[in-house]
Amino acid sequence: MTPMTPLGAVFDLAHGVGGREDLPLPFSYALAGAAAALVVSFAALGFLWRRPKLTGAGAGRPLPRHTAAVLDSPALRWSLRTAGLAAAAFTAVAALLGPDDATNPVPGIVYVLLWVGLVPASLLFGPVWGLLNPLRTLHLALSRLARTPPGRGLWDYPVRLGYWPAAAGLLAFTWLELVWPHSTDLTALTVWFTCYGAAQLLGALAFGDRWFARGDAFEVYSALIGRLSPLGRRRDGRLVLRNPFDGLDAVAPAAGLAGVVAVLLGSTAYDSVSNAPWWMSLVASSALPEAAAGSLGLLAAVLAAAALLAAGAGAAGAIGGMRLAGLPTAFAHSVVPVAVGYLVAHYFSLLVFEGQRTLILAADPLGTGADLFGAADRSVDYTVVTPAAIALVQVLAVVAGHVVGVVAAHDRALRLFPARRAVASQLPLLALMVAYTVGGLSLLFAT
Repeated sequence: MTPMTPLGAVFDLAHGVGGREDLPLPFSYALAGAAAALVVSFAALGFLWRRPKLTGAGAGRPLPRHTAAVLDSPALRWSLRTAGLAAAAFTAVAALLGPDDATNPVPGIVYVLLWVGLVPASLLFGPVWGLLNPLRTLHLALSRLARTPPGRGLWDYPVRLGYWPAAAGLLAFTWLELVWPHSTDLTALTVWFTCYGAAQLLGALAFGDRWFARGDAFEVYSALIGRLSPLGRRRDGRLVLRNPFDGLDAVAPAAGLAGVVAVLLGSTAYDSVSNAPWWMSLVASSALPEAAAGSLGLLAAVLAAAALLAAGAGAAGAIGGMRLAGLPTAFAHSVVPVAVGYLVAHYFSLLVFEGQRTLILAADPLGTGADLFGAADRSVDYTVVTPAAIALVQVLAVVAGHVVGVVAAHDRALRLFPARRAVASQLPLLALMVAYTVGGLSLLFAT
């Protein structure tokens, strides 16, 4: 983020507030314990989980009918649509008419409330952005004006396209956030979201509203995280309470899925690396412009995440007796909780602290002295969570994400490979998870 703005300063604070010295135990113990947790989980699964148990989209206990009826009611759905559209309009007005300085809430709304806030919201309530998405509402309005069904497009959505548009959108957004030197400038944000919104509406025009479930970066982001929510929808359409493992297993393999998780993992890793003194020194001494060096670094991090997944899946396939083709996609769902663990660990303190600041600034979005929410006179409370608590959340989030990933990969391996080879085939994936864990914690707590 741009270092001269308070938002950028809080990004740095949020990344560094939980350091090695804040852990309630030595950092080497945390690393060893995290790796041991994965190994013990793997061993326990090998002895106790010998046949596939997850049933994916067919699992879940239906909610009481009256509760499901309220949650699926047109009134609630239109209320959420209206809220999403109102929030987008509020942000657009603040971006176009508000002051282009550190008092404008738009950067915080985009990078904190939207990007980071979608993580806990989706974990709790499922794929919420699909209900709030203002672009879906705009497309619906345009479809009704044209008197065409929203699901009708000019062409059928190509299967081979899969999640690749969403992966590209996520890469473009993380590039804006992490690489572009003027990422908090209102002009940059306005241009980016105008182009993004136009591209999304053109995609929906071409393929119907099914486009958003594959092509909208934020909707795919929320939907994948929402697979870990206890609230889900069964194959028959019923709202259910389910085991998050079953929700994760319900992620259907599709083209580009591995690309999406690689962007999520790689961009988070690059965010940590880009704050390291050695990286900043390397960029400063490079003959390349800052944005070019950052672009190469972000791309390298994403490609490295993709290569590690492909290598782990390929080695598992070699042991299990299957070819590489399709295996990274088949196991990509097991990397989703890993990515979520990193997102929680990396941005937890940012949401706690900068989320407060954003809400305070949003009380006066145009810089006129207004106090829309009675919050303009408040200040950020940095005592709401301690550095030690942040460090503990970081470790637990990373370890929990990897343990969930090990379980998901184990069940998938039992389904794909012969029983006598299934456990052995997971050794490369276990090594991959241990490497992710050690590397991720080292980046998070780098001094």
